Amino acid sequence: MAMTMTGEVQLPASREVVWQKLNDAEVLKACIPGCEELNKTSDTEFQAVAVTKIGPVKAKFKGKVQLTDLDPPNGYRISGEGDGGIAGFAKGGATVALSDKDGGTLLTYNVEAQIGGKLAQLGQRLVNGAAKKLADDFFRNFAASVEKA
Repeated sequence: MAMTMTGEVQLPASREVVWQKLNDAEVLKACIPGCEELNKTSDTEFQAVAVTKIGPVKAKFKGKVQLTDLDPPNGYRISGEGDGGIAGFAKGGATVALSDKDGGTLLTYNVEAQIGGKLAQLGQRLVNGAAKKLADDFFRNFAASVEKA
């Protein structure tokens, strides 16, 4: 099952500050819903463990995340894949772009994701709703972390 999401968030900080936070493992770990571990293995790679619940299925995903197409402080592509055991798998990516707007930074994102296994059997509507909530929660948490800076 494939899905796409797009959105934007206005952040009250310079592009440089937002860029630094987008590349900080501790900030990302605190912002990703259900993230238990996020360890930087290189300048562009992370190992991750996250727990998520979609409908009746709760899964612990273990996987890796990679940053590519780095264009500091304008954006990058983040992609990853995770194995949730019996619950299935998830993989996808997002293009993140930063631009100056209204004395702060406008973060625009475009996400494509695929899931398979038990999770895909839950139905498009439930999965899309859960995916949108996860993305919204991440960006709300990220905006809060930027405001603290």
